[in-house]
Amino acid sequence: MSIIRSKSIHFLITFLLLGLFIMPTTKAAEGVILFSPYTDISVTPGESIHYSIDVINNSGSVQDLELAVEGLSNQWKHELTAGGWKIQRIAVKPDDSQTVSLDVDVPLEVEKGTYNFHLIAPGKTSLPFTVHITEEGTFKTEFTSEQPNMEGPSTGAFNFETTLRNRTVENQLYSLTADAPKGWDIQFKVDSKRVTSVNVEANSTKDVDVEIVPPENVKAGSYKIPLKAATNSTSAQTELEVVITGTYDLKLSTPSGLLSTDVTAGDERKLQVEVTNTGSANLRDIELKSEAPVNWEVTFEPKKIDAIEAGKSAEVTATIKADQKAIAGDYVVNMTAETAEASSDAGFRVAVKTSLLWGWVGILIILGVIGGMYYLFKKYGRR
Repeated sequence: MSIIRSKSIHFLITFLLLGLFIMPTTKAAEGVILFSPYTDISVTPGESIHYSIDVINNSGSVQDLELAVEGLSNQWKHELTAGGWKIQRIAVKPDDSQTVSLDVDVPLEVEKGTYNFHLIAPGKTSLPFTVHITEEGTFKTEFTSEQPNMEGPSTGAFNFETTLRNRTVENQLYSLTADAPKGWDIQFKVDSKRVTSVNVEANSTKDVDVEIVPPENVKAGSYKIPLKAATNSTSAQTELEVVITGTYDLKLSTPSGLLSTDVTAGDERKLQVEVTNTGSANLRDIELKSEAPVNWEVTFEPKKIDAIEAGKSAEVTATIKADQKAIAGDYVVNMTAETAEASSDAGFRVAVKTSLLWGWVGILIILGVIGGMYYLFKKYGRR
């Protein structure tokens, strides 16, 4: 009985001693920790994520750990590095830590949503990561403008700001073209320099300014200008719209172009005046005005033109009445056609002729003088 009790005690002591050697090994396995401060982030397609991860060994022995990434598809490229080297394993001294880097490239063509993966040390521990993709990803080029529509007269340039986005994995050299109506001048500018092509790095954007100059005599209306950025492998289009409100211009003349006439002092002369809308926009409420010598009168019929379409003309009868006491010679009568948007002046040379009545009066005076001299000569000449 004592022998059996002695063996039991010996077995118990042996078991406790073995436990002292076995327990540290168990603690070492449980003492490995993977730590990173940012394990749940939000990104857009095409971004690269950099994780800094501490491998912490809280055990009392060296831990030689295999590291691997689980849960990422082949489209998600990733790489583990430490000390400037790609790694698959790392050794950590007791009560020490090592830092490894995990770089993950988010695909360009990826659906919006939440994606989970792990960094694992098989049989030891693992660290979960969550990535939220905030928008739908694509593998293409985008050509956009926040303000694709502008309005104004044809006398100036229209300047648009566009953005060219390369959502591919390679640098792209884009050819820039515009399908504009005949006579329109389209210029592309990058960094204030005129270009016909632009290089955009992978998953990057480039601002492209577009200057549009319409033809001089373009009619009022809406004009769409398609733009295209293209390479051998990808392309994108956008459309800009220019709304021409028209140019405003008037011309005041006569149907024959002759700006002269004549009138007898005290009489009036009717003159056909032509008002032409030489702009590209319709004109309304055109008024006729004049400046004439003192005591002259100028009237218009009609005095006001309701409207003249672009490229069309309207005739007005101007009546010029000269001063009764005007002496023979040339005079200038200025006429003006004006609206709120445009005006035109024309100077008319008016030659004044002496009235026939005064001509006959002059002749009678001359005859009277001659008759008087004859009478005096006849009466007193013999003496």
